[in-house]
Amino acid sequence: MRPYREITDDQWRLILPMLPENRPRKDPRGRPLSNTRAVVNGVLWVLCSGSSWASLPRSFPPYQTCHRRFKAWHDEGVLEGIVQQLFGAGSEAAYSHILSRMRSNREHAGAPVGIALRPPTPVDYAHRFGSSEVLEGSAVRVK
Repeated sequence: MRPYREITDDQWRLILPMLPENRPRKDPRGRPLSNTRAVVNGVLWVLCSGSSWASLPRSFPPYQTCHRRFKAWHDEGVLEGIVQQLFGAGSEAAYSHILSRMRSNREHAGAPVGIALRPPTPVDYAHRFGSSEVLEGSAVRVK
């Protein structure tokens, strides 16, 4: 990804309509939202710098806010549109880089691909806790 710089006014005008924070809130109560442009800049800083969310400089909103919005934008599909607008022709590579940094993406996290996780069985519990009492009522016995 290209080095971090704050988004310009023209870039902001392009991505502003995509952001769900600009829609009217269903419940007007609660804490007002942080400055969305500052959150976008904070997200871009983390992605471009390769740093962790916790090392986000204090000039941006709290890292928890930036990370929460980042996850929401990704889940809603908004993040990909933002990346396309900001990075143009290089958006595919930039978005791949973003996905590679996400823990939930098993392909990029180093976890084996194609292996389905299964819920723990009574045998797993027995081995973990070192007790055959867990296995009462099951057909398997562990010594």
